[in-house]
Order: sequence, then structure tokens, then C-alpha cells
Amino acid sequence: MIVLSKKIRNMEESATLAMARKSRELKDKGKAIINLSLGEPDFNTPEFIKESAKKAIDDNFSKYTPVPGYKDLLETVSEKFKRDNNLIYDTNQIICSTGAKQSIAQLLMVILDEGDEVILPAPYWVSYYQMIKLAGGIPKVINTDIKNNFKITAKQLNNTITQKTKAFLFSSPCNPTGTVYNEEELTKLSQVFSKNKNIIVISDEIYEHINFKETHFSIGRIKDIKDQVVTVNGLSKGFAMTGWRFGYLGAPKEIAAACIKMQGQITSATCSITQRAAITALSASPKCTYEMRTKFKYRRNLMIKLLSEIEKLKINTPEGAFYIFPDVSGYIGTSYMNYKIKNANDLAMFLLEDCGVATVSGSAFGAKKYLRISYAASESKLTKACALIKSSLNKLQ
Repeated sequence: MIVLSKKIRNMEESATLAMARKSRELKDKGKAIINLSLGEPDFNTPEFIKESAKKAIDDNFSKYTPVPGYKDLLETVSEKFKRDNNLIYDTNQIICSTGAKQSIAQLLMVILDEGDEVILPAPYWVSYYQMIKLAGGIPKVINTDIKNNFKITAKQLNNTITQKTKAFLFSSPCNPTGTVYNEEELTKLSQVFSKNKNIIVISDEIYEHINFKETHFSIGRIKDIKDQVVTVNGLSKGFAMTGWRFGYLGAPKEIAAACIKMQGQITSATCSITQRAAITALSASPKCTYEMRTKFKYRRNLMIKLLSEIEKLKINTPEGAFYIFPDVSGYIGTSYMNYKIKNANDLAMFLLEDCGVATVSGSAFGAKKYLRISYAASESKLTKACALIKSSLNKLQ
């Protein structure tokens, strides 16, 4: 009899990937599905980036590379941090990986010992919680709510810190809520961290270029805590390069060196061709991302308009990313035919089966009475999906 490890038995499947899988299964059976479950831009990678990758193939960039990335790539990332974020990371403080997901996972592996605590504002990205557990850590969740736009306060943060607190992990703009912390809010949080110099602040900024309100502000800019901050980013969202698998981080030297050591034993470097494309993408002016951002903002406004017509949904206005995260508690306890809605999981499955729209239950993000709806799809699909959602929800009594 084969017995798998406790680590994998205790790990939950990614809810977003699970819903994508169920959507494909229904499609294979001939059911029409509008998939609003995945956080993947529906745009294509910009042509100038694709051309640089083709050239890299022709120029035979096909050999092993240094684990953290090509030297000129590290220089490009360093310059990008300085140009766009006012962050100073030397090349020996940077490591490039196969996606920001790997960057975060191996970071947690190298900083956490068994029983270390990681403070996690909820809603949080679906994989954070499982990654912390896999690394032997204990997630300490701070719950937020739609009324305060899903933001924690300095007081909540301070009250959650214990002698076992090793790190704080958050994203801004946030997946799944679209929440964006501004400079004033991050400064207030930093005042707590400055009194706890042993805490590592992990800032996931993968949605940096999809910010509708103001210029992105990196918490690592705050002088009092800059030596405590690890900044994580990548190309998947802002540059529509999900399949290229490229992420990177800037960190204190000893943490970066530890991540290189870990990565060297797991995957070594990320794809050589992707690295050459990354140099092109990160060297370009961020203006090349503005067109996508403008379209995402239009879609956000469209979704808010359409979903606000559904009486029992509670919706706020997300300031970034490409998700709507409505409070669906008004539908808990309702039913239709054989469907009984006991929680958000039931509601997400009802929508998938009744009207063919795939969403993700907020339970996966630490928020049990919410749904995540991605608007990384065409306006026509979004309009149709909202009409279908409204029709299905109106059946529930």
C-alpha cells in the first residue's frame, strides 16, 4: 500500500485551478462555460517581447544559465526596481524564478522553521496559506471585510504579533479583492514593523501595473523598514505573460543567497528564452502596460454596473487587479430545486452548473461569505456572464 506524506495529504488543492478543471470537464461534455475563475489576462503578450524571444532562440540562448538569472537580467531587474519603485536592490539581492509563485514558496521555505508564525491579512491569495503550512509555518490570519475595503489597520497588526511572528505576507494590489494600500496606510503599518525588526515583510506586487487609482507605492520605499522588506514581482499579470513563467524578488543579501541555494536544488534557473524576453519587457517603459490597464478599468466599471443590479450582492469598488469580490451572504440559506446554498462553495457550484459561469468561492481566500469573479475576459463575455448570474441568483429563494 502506498502512503503519501502528511505534507501532501494536508495540502488543499488550489481552488482556482480546481474550478478551472471542473469548467474544462463540463466543456468536454458539451456545456457552454464562461470561465471567470482564473486570474489570467485575456490579452496576448506584446509583440516586441515575443520578437525578442524569437531572436533569443535564433541566437542560441539554449544552455544552462546562472541560478539567479543572466547577469544582464539581474542588472535590468535592479534598474527596474530603481526606476519604477524607488527601491535599491543590488544584483546580489535579486533572484529570478519560474513565476512569482516559486519566488514566494521558496522564500517561505528558507525563512521559516517549524512553528514560526506568518501574519496573513484575509482575504489572501489562495496559495499563501498552503505555502506557509508546507514550509512548517503557522498562518495567523487577520480578517477584514468589504465595509473597510478589505484593509487591515495598524492596531490589528500590532495585536496579532507574538514572539513567534517571523513574517508578514500581503499583496497590493490584492488578489482576490483588488484592494490597494496607499502610502499613508503602508506608513502606518511600517511604524509597527519598525518596532519589530525581526519581522520580514513580504510584499507581493505582481499586480503593480493594474492600479486604477494612483501610482503604485512599494512598502520597501519606507526607510525605517527597507532592510526588512522582500519585494516580489513578475511578468504574468501586467505584461500578459502567464505561460512564460517569470517571477523575481529583491531581498536582503542573506535571504537572496538562501533562495539561490534553495532554487539551485529544485529547479535551477528559469527558462533561458523567458529570461531574454524578460530583459526586453522590464527595460521597456511601463507605458507599454497602460492600454491593458485602461481596458481592465473599463471592464471593472462595467462589472460593477451590471452586478450592482443584483439586489442581494454587496459590492465595493476595487482599486486594482482584475477581480470583483462580492459579499454573497444574502444567498446563504436559500435554495432552488435540488440546490441548497449552505455556503459560498455551494453558490459557486450552483452558478457553474445552473448557468455555466465559473467563479471561485471566497473560502479559498479565507473569506467564507464571498465569491471571486475575474473580469479578465472580453466585454461581451462579461456582459453575458452577468446576465446569466443575475438570472440564476433570482431563482434562489
